[in-house]
Amino acid sequence: MITYKTEPLKCWNKAKEIRKKFYEDYANAHAKGGIRWAGGAWSIGSIPAGLGPDVYPLTSEPYAASIAFDKPFSEECMAAVEKAGYARDLCSYMRNYWGSVILDRYAFGGKFPVPDFIWQDHICCSHAKWYQVVRDLEKKDIPYFCLDVAAGPYDKLTENKLNYLVGQLHDAIGWMEKVTGRKYDDELLIEAVNDECRSTSVWAEVCALNRAVPAPLDEKTMYALYVLGTLKKHSKEVADFYEELRDEVKDRVSRGIAAVAHERCRVMTDTQPPWGFLKIFRYMETYGCISVGSLYTFALIGAWEDKPDGTWGPRTTPLQKGIRIETRDQALRVSADWNLAKPEWQHFYHPRYKTDMMVRIAKEWKLNGVMLHYNRGCEGLTLGIAENRLGIVGAGFPVVTFEGNMGDEREFDEARTLARIDTFMEGLGLAKIS
Repeated sequence: MITYKTEPLKCWNKAKEIRKKFYEDYANAHAKGGIRWAGGAWSIGSIPAGLGPDVYPLTSEPYAASIAFDKPFSEECMAAVEKAGYARDLCSYMRNYWGSVILDRYAFGGKFPVPDFIWQDHICCSHAKWYQVVRDLEKKDIPYFCLDVAAGPYDKLTENKLNYLVGQLHDAIGWMEKVTGRKYDDELLIEAVNDECRSTSVWAEVCALNRAVPAPLDEKTMYALYVLGTLKKHSKEVADFYEELRDEVKDRVSRGIAAVAHERCRVMTDTQPPWGFLKIFRYMETYGCISVGSLYTFALIGAWEDKPDGTWGPRTTPLQKGIRIETRDQALRVSADWNLAKPEWQHFYHPRYKTDMMVRIAKEWKLNGVMLHYNRGCEGLTLGIAENRLGIVGAGFPVVTFEGNMGDEREFDEARTLARIDTFMEGLGLAKIS
């Protein structure tokens, strides 16, 4: 059996520090004279950045995932939401978030910090409603702006559809000036747009490096890295960190450093994992099996494009193309186009977009199989997953499915899931490494 050399990531602690600072900055914003906004991880964060360098966001999905990881707190949040009369089959991220508001407890200590305004976009079925309920629960008329980004799949984008979103972004800037009393700074906007393009492209480059055998990163580790892009992808700090990470991962590939010492089987997963049970990834490794990532991990914030050699690779940024953004309208057009191209937005329109991307990953990342999470906690990213399974099987890749919930640990059967993994590994001809 081949044994590869492994070693910890040198930049691991820095990633943890950036994440910790993000949540502290949001909580302490008012004490420093700054302002706070709340919205989804897909909110176009470069737009509020034009209000000043002291504008701090709280992105809802990663915040809710942090609650889900803390199972006792999550149980309290879920109980509070159900007691308030909200249905159990709603998005579990949304319920964890609402529970934190109802309990008036911030996951990182103290009371829940109320945002000064809400900045959201609507691609998933619950996005706009999420923050309407937050306003109701806070019993405050928090200013709220929600973008309609449902312009259709990117391969059918027209100038009129692009203008539809650009026009909303122009309107939003005027609205932000009105509700905050601040003058908007286009230079800060341009800087944020360039940094968003840079961070999301470089993250895709990091994921592309995981084609290497052995893989330099495992998905459980990647969860702690991709999340920075869901927090503040438009920041220089995150973009710079991803470049540092990319350079380290390149070095790992060149030296043959593996994430899993006994790698002999490569799979990918799908959608959000059950955050309270990430140990299943370490269990897979007892078979020498590594999850090299997923469409979710690669493309929730990663920006991708077809490369001349036919592979899927990081999208070329405006700066890499020699394009200098000089005006507000130009910045908004770049931002709108960049966001409408998000791979994870495409399969809201038809399951075949997701199937095609997953089959592509399975082929290009040299996978032996696929694990699909029938995730009852997220209707948006799980929509069409049975059709995805048929497409992946039809392409010749073995698939195992397991049921669960990303944010509600009551809906995850650990023993049953481990038994399904055992059966899947046996079907791949693998036994546990003694």
